[in-house]
Amino acid sequence: MLIAAVSMLVYIVVIGGKVALAPKQITKLLLVGGIVAAHWLTFFHAIKIANVSVALVSLSAAALFTSFMEPLWNRKKVYFPDIIAALFIILGIYLIFKFESNYTWGIITGLASALFAAIFTTINAKEIQNKSAEVISFYEMAGGFIVISLYLIFTQQINSSLLTISIADLGYLLVLGTVCTAMAYVMGVAVMKELSAYTVVLTTNLEPVYGIILAYFIFGEKEHMTAGFYFGAALILLTIFIYPILKKRLNSSRLV
Repeated sequence: MLIAAVSMLVYIVVIGGKVALAPKQITKLLLVGGIVAAHWLTFFHAIKIANVSVALVSLSAAALFTSFMEPLWNRKKVYFPDIIAALFIILGIYLIFKFESNYTWGIITGLASALFAAIFTTINAKEIQNKSAEVISFYEMAGGFIVISLYLIFTQQINSSLLTISIADLGYLLVLGTVCTAMAYVMGVAVMKELSAYTVVLTTNLEPVYGIILAYFIFGEKEHMTAGFYFGAALILLTIFIYPILKKRLNSSRLV
């Protein structure tokens, strides 16, 4: 996140932009960055105590949380079809809990990660209306770096081996920090000028699809789950992908 923050600052300076904001706004964005950090920490911890498949499917619940959070944040009524879709997602999560009880804490941690994702996505959907995506990303990456640094300090995970980086690893970190983090995050924030937070969260739910497939072939036996897990995962993903189509048709029928 440090590399992402620095790269964003350099980019803003190069294009002649400004990062100056009111202290209250800076504090808010730094705190949102802390939520982003919490999302990443819980996501990777879910992988550690469960596996990639469990973490990814749990993360798809972000759509469920956002469907309720976004209307409440913007003081609008919850859309009834959103509730129906949410019930199917809850059913899918229940099935996963039932058939993969040995991964209970991994699922709970993954759901926490999904909740954090829904929170910062909902907030950013509003912030992007009066701030540039680059400035938002800079402060949030900086806030995330602070929170992760504090976490590593308090958990005593900072040591000489962590700070010793080879030239090859540094190159990978630069690519990860600039292209895979900074650039991807800016694009994700910028697109919310046109799309709702719920729609943006839905588009990210392709991750469980290709992530589970890749994990199955890369990690082998560790990623082999019960039939109940795949049924629950399929129910969640089908709901997420079919729902926008049905919602569009419902909205069209209202206009007729």
